Order: sequence, then C-alpha cells, then structure tokens
Amino acid sequence: MIKLLRVDHRLLHGQVTFSWVNGIGVDCILVASDVAANSEVWKTTLKLSKPPGCKLVIKNMADAIESLNSGVTDKYKLMIIVQTIADAKMLADNCPSVKSINLGNTKESPETKQISKQIFVTDEEIEMLKELIGRGIEVEIRALADDKKVYVKNLI
Repeated sequence: MIKLLRVDHRLLHGQVTFSWVNGIGVDCILVASDVAANSEVWKTTLKLSKPPGCKLVIKNMADAIESLNSGVTDKYKLMIIVQTIADAKMLADNCPSVKSINLGNTKESPETKQISKQIFVTDEEIEMLKELIGRGIEVEIRALADDKKVYVKNLI
C-alpha cells in the first residue's frame, strides 16, 4: 500500500528518515530513480541513510513501475521517493495506485519559479502538475509529516 509518493531531489535524508517514516508508519522505502539505481555512490549513500527497521529498495523507473503494478509491494506500508516532478508524473501515469503526490523539495535554477519555501518549478512542471490535478491526483506540499498540507492547485 502506497502511504506516500514524495518528490525530493535529495532523496533519502534526515527529514525523511525521522519525520516521514515514523509519522506515517512506513516499513519500506522505494527510491525510484534512474540516476540512483545506476550509481554505486548514490546506492551506498542511500543505504547509510536508511532508518532502522525499514526496508530500502532502490530501483530504476521502469523496474519501480513494474514492481508497483505487479502487486509485490502491496504487503508493505510503502513510501516512494523520486527526485523530480517528471518522475512522479511518470509513476502516476503508469501506476493506477498513485492517488497523491507530496512535493518536499525541488531544486532552484534560473528556469524555475518559487511556489513555496522549498518548491521551485519550471513552466513545464507547472503544466505537469496541472494535468495531474486535473486527473484528480492530490498534489500537496509538506516538508514534514506533521506540517499542514498546502495544495498546489491553490499556488499555480
């Protein structure tokens, strides 16, 4: 069961480990990232960040989609972490079980607009978010599990 799909360019770190895993009762973290799945440095770093008592799985996007749709992940209280809004959209487009997306932290660049303290989006990402929201997928911003949800539809 998917408890959370989070976009965070840093992937697994203290906020995730302490706030989200405990706050929503997660027993498995799926990092869905082509970059992380193909980098020994990323994999080692992520394994060091894994909270105790929680399974960590690192998959590329195609394998993550296959796993989510096969039912093999259904036995877990699952948190999925991706690096980009495009990755979250790819999961939502290909996995009917994705009903909600949490924006946690995205990178600032010259091409982005700031829509909250930690969320920076390009025009293309705004269009992706509008499409997701239009399909009935909840898109919200929260840095920590205890924070109040801020709905992206009210910001774009």
